[in-house]
Amino acid sequence: MARELVLGVDAGHTVTKAVLFDAVGRPVARGSGTLPLNTPQPHRVERDMGGVWRTAHQAIAACLAEAGPDAGRAVAAVGLAGHGDGLYAVDERGWPVRAAIVAMDTRAEPVLGEWRGTPVWSRALELSGTVPFAGSPAALLAWLARHEPEVLQRARWFLSCKDWLRLRLTGVVATDPTDASASFTDMRRGGYSPELLDLYGLGGLAGLLPPILACDAVSGTVTREAAALTGLTAGTPVVTGAHDVDAAALGIGGTTPGELCLIAGSFSINQVISDRPVVDPRWQVRHFVRPGQWMTMSTSPASVANLEWFLRVTGTPAEQRNGIHEAIGREVEAHLDGPSEVLFHPFVYGSPHPHPTSGTFLGLRGWHGRGHLLRALMEGVVLNHRWHVDALCSKLPITGAARLTGGAAHSEVWSQMFSDALRRPVVVTEADESAARGAALLAATAVGLLGDVTDPRAGVVTLRRHEPHADRAAVLDEAYQVYREAVEALEPVWARLDAPGTQD
Repeated sequence: MARELVLGVDAGHTVTKAVLFDAVGRPVARGSGTLPLNTPQPHRVERDMGGVWRTAHQAIAACLAEAGPDAGRAVAAVGLAGHGDGLYAVDERGWPVRAAIVAMDTRAEPVLGEWRGTPVWSRALELSGTVPFAGSPAALLAWLARHEPEVLQRARWFLSCKDWLRLRLTGVVATDPTDASASFTDMRRGGYSPELLDLYGLGGLAGLLPPILACDAVSGTVTREAAALTGLTAGTPVVTGAHDVDAAALGIGGTTPGELCLIAGSFSINQVISDRPVVDPRWQVRHFVRPGQWMTMSTSPASVANLEWFLRVTGTPAEQRNGIHEAIGREVEAHLDGPSEVLFHPFVYGSPHPHPTSGTFLGLRGWHGRGHLLRALMEGVVLNHRWHVDALCSKLPITGAARLTGGAAHSEVWSQMFSDALRRPVVVTEADESAARGAALLAATAVGLLGDVTDPRAGVVTLRRHEPHADRAAVLDEAYQVYREAVEALEPVWARLDAPGTQD
């Protein structure tokens, strides 16, 4: 059987997707699995690493089963993408030494409080292009050194999510430039920076960081054990891959410098590729998949994860959630007329602001129902994205339409809100599994099925284009002003609610 297909695996914070594509990025089959996040204590957000691998190999097996008998033999290569930051620690044998900590975790906030306003903060930004946040590897390792030093003693490697999956698929330890630049690489020269590690007091851990390979390099092959679990053929090449943010940009065709891409998923990701690094504490500058280019992204854990939280706490049955975007779109449309009566801050898991925040509904009245709350939630998520986009536009040359992917892109109502709030066209492509598609394009490039990741044969088709509506844009302009004023006014209230004793 000819090996003309590529498999893209996208491991998000809760959902792992495996999608089989032909060589030019057209989907053939797919499988997925969900692993809920664990919140064992306030401020802690974790995942069972064995469950992460189990969810991934089951998703791959389901995808190949859908494709038909012996589909694994047609796979030329596997590409990997995964959520960034957080920490997946393994021992010498490659097994977990504790639960994975994900980027929405805020246990390390006290560490950041000590670093802010010191040379650690300014020098980190100058060297790495980013300041640490609570869920970044630098902050988490510093926290572990204080509170769980036995983890550091037992650990052999500190990995990102996709790199944990590669280890299980191939037995090989590696990472790529996009994930490696989360905390410890030199922004301009690349490679790990001893000065950065020393800056954070982590110089003794340098030998526990994985080797960095190119995103489109073959970093290993599928083992017999992984083949038995997944249905892949032993010996199938596995490509290094990329942070899901970068993979998603590839998947939706957002690879032109100056083009705005929005990922509305667990995180609010607002990004633009540039040919030179432009540094600002409001965003992160990381290496892109192509050498000599940088991904500038302004982010916060404050996007569609808020909807998942809302559905969970309001008791929406799980079986109704697959078509939830269409259903809530109808609810929200029925309450779209007039000004925004209810305001929501989408900070259930965190925010882009340095002071303590939390999720809030403001303006609630007895006549408001679920539809009003959903409209407020969707608008709040969009307004948080606008905060990030406004920051990027203040220093970077961003023009034209924005490309939108992630959960919000599945809702026409929500997509239109993005266009109205940003006052720019928003494009949604047919690549609804954008990060998996980007990982697959890297795989296809690695084994010669494509010339490179921008090969014109792998162009993406536009599904919808949303133009801003003047009346709705004016409504959201007003809502945004109230939203910003409320963020400032609530700062002392949020600080008091962030009760002492809830953090280590």
